[in-house]
Amino acid sequence: MRRNLSRTDNLIHQFDTVLRTLVPRAAQPYRPNPAGKLAEEPLDEQERRHAEGLMRINHTGEVCAQALYQGQGMTAKLPQVRGQMEEAAQEEIDHLAWCDQRLQELEGRTSYLNPLFYAASFGIGATAGAIGDKISLGFVAATEDQVGKHLEEHMKTLPQADKRSRAILKQMAIDEAHHAQLALEAGGARFPAPVKLGMSLMSKVMTKSVYRV
Repeated sequence: MRRNLSRTDNLIHQFDTVLRTLVPRAAQPYRPNPAGKLAEEPLDEQERRHAEGLMRINHTGEVCAQALYQGQGMTAKLPQVRGQMEEAAQEEIDHLAWCDQRLQELEGRTSYLNPLFYAASFGIGATAGAIGDKISLGFVAATEDQVGKHLEEHMKTLPQADKRSRAILKQMAIDEAHHAQLALEAGGARFPAPVKLGMSLMSKVMTKSVYRV
């Protein structure tokens, strides 16, 4: 049974989530890392930098996902929708932690732009939730669809020897597709093509800026 939290409890929970999302190495996964049993293959400097850039993009994508779900969960009207947002956000913590761990292995870092993208995504999520649960769930489905496309592209362009990063992205793609399907089954709206195109353009802005920054 879920305990009713006070306003203060919710604020503390929100602040804790922000810290675990934005502070490197703070997020702790609930599931084992999919790359855990795979050996580290040697990468040359160019390959390492490219893999680092891709995993930084994916890490920032998970930062945005956390913010979206937190914003939507805060303003969702139906308790079951709010619970679904919180459950999905918990699963996304695994992705966040896995990407962070992989960046450390690649001698890389998370993006300096993460706080900016977190704030923007939280605002978008809260707005979508305030408009209505159908729109909020539809936004989840459309967002996860965009993420899935990025993951597929990244798996194709990763260095062939980087099996550890590929294993992480493969599991992430499975989870994102599941989240999208659940959102639609819960009554989420199917967004029209122009809306999805706008979301795709915004996503490209993020990926281009985060690859090196």
